Amino acid sequence: MRLKTNLYHFFNVILCCTAFLVLSSCYKFDGNQTIPSYVEIDTVLLRTYYPDQGSNSNAIKDVWVYVNDQQIGAFELPAMFPVLAIENQKLEIRPGIKVNGISSTRAPYPFYKPIIYDDFLFIPDSTIPVINPTTEYYSNVNFLWMEDFEHAGISLSESSSSDTVIVRTQPGSNPDGNSRYSGLISLNTIDRIYSASSANSYPIPNQGSPTLLEVDFKTNNYINVGILIQENGNFIKIPLVILNHSEIWNKIYVNLGPNLSLHPQATDFKVFFETVLEDNLSSATIYLDNIKLINRPY
Repeated sequence: MRLKTNLYHFFNVILCCTAFLVLSSCYKFDGNQTIPSYVEIDTVLLRTYYPDQGSNSNAIKDVWVYVNDQQIGAFELPAMFPVLAIENQKLEIRPGIKVNGISSTRAPYPFYKPIIYDDFLFIPDSTIPVINPTTEYYSNVNFLWMEDFEHAGISLSESSSSDTVIVRTQPGSNPDGNSRYSGLISLNTIDRIYSASSANSYPIPNQGSPTLLEVDFKTNNYINVGILIQENGNFIKIPLVILNHSEIWNKIYVNLGPNLSLHPQATDFKVFFETVLEDNLSSATIYLDNIKLINRPY
């Protein structure tokens, strides 16, 4: 794993330096020698206002870096990378995620603000750490639905095909941060099926507006996540991702936008969760938490 990470950083370093040379934006010393500064970023934090934005749970895996508004590259965290700049320059860090949990679809998260240092000091042949870079949600992000299981009522509605219901845990088996409770789905050979959707429907966003679903999960049984789009009085079921086994708390960002855009005549939609006990199991437990359905005007 370390070899793979080092190679990832190595190729990014090569691409980064090449880009700078092509763009002629390097700081050049006497002769042909160019000595970079090295920027080190271990992690990116998320700050939220809990009553309106929910938990600060996040899965920021990458940073997309710009110096003086020119892209340096995308780097997996923790990262250390060279920048051919000197003295005080503008440094911009855009928090990145794995869209739909897929490593090949990494992108800046459109709901997190970039972290900007207007006068970041670059020192050639030195490593400069960025201490506790912290992002926030944009102020115009719409939190259409949030379910963190902190309240007695749960905003998921089971379908007639569901054998069981989701319940609140007791404190102790929850993600770090503000959460005290999470949602628990228990399956066994009698109660094998869970099927539920958001209790409310939500309007189809404007064409091109990013819409994503955030979900924290821990499970030893797969679970499907998707949307139910209401069009001409009928619900169209569209599975989107499968949450695979995870012994630790994990987080996924599910991109709903492209599928919603394919149905401009639809009136609204719901989010659904659905699973069946796997054949090789006699029982299973699925934990969900910090569900957020988020939209931002285009």
